[in-house]
Amino acid sequence: MFEFLSQFIQRSILQGTALLFGSTGEIITEKSGNLNLGIPGIMYMGGICGVIGGFFYQNAAGRSINPVLAILIPLLASLLGSLAASLIYSFLTITLKANQNVTGLALTTFGVGFGNFFGGSLIKLVDSDVPSIALTKIAKVYKTTLPFAEKLADSENIFGKILYWFCQTFLSYGFMVYLAVIIALVAAMVLKKTRVGLHLRAVGENPATADAAGINVTAYKYFATCIGGMIAGLGGLYYVIDYANGVWSNNGFGDRGWLAIALVIFAVWKPNLAILGSYLFGGLYILFNYIDGASMQVIPLLKMLPYVVTIIVLIVVSMRKKKENQPPASLGLSYFREER
Repeated sequence: MFEFLSQFIQRSILQGTALLFGSTGEIITEKSGNLNLGIPGIMYMGGICGVIGGFFYQNAAGRSINPVLAILIPLLASLLGSLAASLIYSFLTITLKANQNVTGLALTTFGVGFGNFFGGSLIKLVDSDVPSIALTKIAKVYKTTLPFAEKLADSENIFGKILYWFCQTFLSYGFMVYLAVIIALVAAMVLKKTRVGLHLRAVGENPATADAAGINVTAYKYFATCIGGMIAGLGGLYYVIDYANGVWSNNGFGDRGWLAIALVIFAVWKPNLAILGSYLFGGLYILFNYIDGASMQVIPLLKMLPYVVTIIVLIVVSMRKKKENQPPASLGLSYFREER
């Protein structure tokens, strides 16, 4: 029983970490009043840019991989790629006042096309019969677990067995799993406890009032959208390098970007709740693997469970009408200063 539970929790956390990066980034973005439906595309671009950086470094380094560079190069490449995509969205929606829904959907299409084009190009450089890229050395560094996790366990007594189960279940991941949790907790604290968070929430609720109070609405919108996009891009990097063991294949992300957006509603725009929500969504997404006799016709229905749960939460939140659980009042609306 403990082994089954440990395996399910582990797989749920691994599956949900990419969602946590994406949802945290989208929550920060939406708190500024910007509805970025381009998150799936940004995650895709973050993933492929990290792969490009890791690919060229791994080939140049040969057998002597430097662990620090193996982490930093894909990480920085991913951040730069997702930042570029976020700046495109920001310029179109904040500066040019373009429709946020249309721009976000266009960015998702662009990001997927961008990733597939450069991913296909790298696959041709590899000249392999398998249509994928394997960054096994980079992935090995990213998946390095905490050094003290195994040393804490002593299976000779009941306390040791419990400690061993805890270590295996919660301390046996690469650093990006813990990074996602830390970013979500820091984001929750900043949004709730700091002046920057207060200003950002004011911009999202009523940009005209925030502008009249001397808050630079444009700067806050750019800042939140770009930071949120970069965090979401890390979700794409995590999925390829850690979860998929460094293997890139075109169109391999599935609907995880859209799940991250749905998770924002489930978490009622609170990054700390997104932590639990992401692992719940991760568990629901892989639930079909643990149901004996699930047919191929039933599996797509089981994969719909996260969306069904999101709809239920949306209905409950709408019925309760509590202000703190509602989206920012100006979400999805462009701000025209001359109309203030």
